[in-house]
Amino acid sequence: MSNTESQTEFGEVSEIKGVVFEYVTLVASVVGILSLGALLAYVAWDAFGLETASNGWYATYAATLVLPVVGFIAYARTRPAVAKGAFELLTMTLAGIMGTFATVIVLSIITGPEIWFAYFLTVIGPATAVLVYGQYDREATWVGLVALAVFVVGPVVGTLALPWLTSLGALLGDPGIYFLTLVVPAAGLVAFLANDQYGTDPRTAILAGLALLVAAFAGVPVVDALPSVSRSVWLIVLVTFGIPVGVAVANVALNHHRRPAFALPAIVVGGFLLGEFVVGIIDATAPSPWFDWQFLTSGPSVLSAEQAGLYPAIIGSIFLIVLVSVFTFVFGFGTAVYLEEYAPQSGLLGTVTRIININVSNLAGVPSVVYGLLGLGIFVNVQAELGPIEYSGFGVGTVLTAALTLSLLILPIVVISAQEALRSVPESMRKASYGMGATRWQTTRNVVLPRALPGTLTGTIIALGRAIGETAPLIMIGAATTKFTPPDGLFSMLTAMPMQIYAWAFQPDEAFRHGVVAAGVVTLLIVLVTMNSVAILLRNKYQQESN
Repeated sequence: MSNTESQTEFGEVSEIKGVVFEYVTLVASVVGILSLGALLAYVAWDAFGLETASNGWYATYAATLVLPVVGFIAYARTRPAVAKGAFELLTMTLAGIMGTFATVIVLSIITGPEIWFAYFLTVIGPATAVLVYGQYDREATWVGLVALAVFVVGPVVGTLALPWLTSLGALLGDPGIYFLTLVVPAAGLVAFLANDQYGTDPRTAILAGLALLVAAFAGVPVVDALPSVSRSVWLIVLVTFGIPVGVAVANVALNHHRRPAFALPAIVVGGFLLGEFVVGIIDATAPSPWFDWQFLTSGPSVLSAEQAGLYPAIIGSIFLIVLVSVFTFVFGFGTAVYLEEYAPQSGLLGTVTRIININVSNLAGVPSVVYGLLGLGIFVNVQAELGPIEYSGFGVGTVLTAALTLSLLILPIVVISAQEALRSVPESMRKASYGMGATRWQTTRNVVLPRALPGTLTGTIIALGRAIGETAPLIMIGAATTKFTPPDGLFSMLTAMPMQIYAWAFQPDEAFRHGVVAAGVVTLLIVLVTMNSVAILLRNKYQQESN
């Protein structure tokens, strides 16, 4: 036997083969990363119009922004606490921006404040109250069933009472609606977090909640002086951006090992402002980006690349992904919980459970175009009549049809990831809970679900990342490739970002194919990276809590 081989209980082991395998995988990883980096650099180069910038502009921002950020990264590499703090600040800021953008779109543009108010009173508010009560009374076994009943019955009640509830909402006005439905519950959330997460006494926690209410009123004079920001938008920003960023700031500030992480936002903001000042002094030529505010707020154009925008497609994608996330999390997570915790595992019914699991695994590998055909058949073409109830589909290319089709596409992935997360919970923990006298529901809610939630959330958001980038299913159900107005309801036609990018890619004008398409790809990537960053943050948070 040569010196490079040794005998173990697994047989003959070659050191040379191990070294070769190590370097082959290293080379493959480096090539893959460099290829992806080159592709992203090429897209960013076109999207931001970097070829038009002068050398003075590059030198200025390299000195004021790039080098300080690289220096901070080098500093944080050897200090894990600082790196975690910086990542949390960055991720929560991005999540707050995306959450604010999505909330403004859904509440102000798509549904409208009066309709939101109606369904808040009949669905969101009661369900939240029931779940909050369940956090304080762990012995209440009826909480899950009541919450499920609210989600089933609430929309029906809200639809029947819609004329009266919208009239009541109109009396309050848009700012009044958002204050009652967003700011007041958010104040309760702040008080809860202050008491539960940060260990403050009840009086201090209540004062923290009241501070949010005071901030809502104190910001009104400033908002009124800004013509582009309304009071309604201010209240939404205060909740959806202020709370995530406030939590991140509190987490970093209360841990003295993480406090140097505050240098990162200071470096970024200060470096950008200093760079702008220096560029103005030396009169350096700035880039001419395609990805700008006009691109994000304008409708598409097939005649002028300079006037092309992605706004209707952005609204459509956000509307779509909000519905898909609700459908897939509720049905996917619910299916996984039933199959793992309640479904029979032996006997005839156990055979049925195994067949279902096999089919779910197989469905995860079905091409997306097949799901498009399935959505076309079920949600568009099927005609059925059962007594007084008549079903004739949800329309060609409508928001609801697209949401249900994409939900079918990623549902197997969500079910599988949730099942794996549930299986990772040790069986001994379940038995210990049963030994303490807990019921199956109490064990599932208090022991299993908290520990399975990190993996479930990560798998769900990754699946949503696939859904938001799909084109083939949307083509099959008749979604528009170009639409000049955003959708305003569940049954209105929509287009999504991948569809609009696909349409621009075939324009004869080179400016469309290189500049506008690149800007659309960057927009889509920003949404995907933000979603994945939030997934990582949530996974780490719940893993730390479960450990």
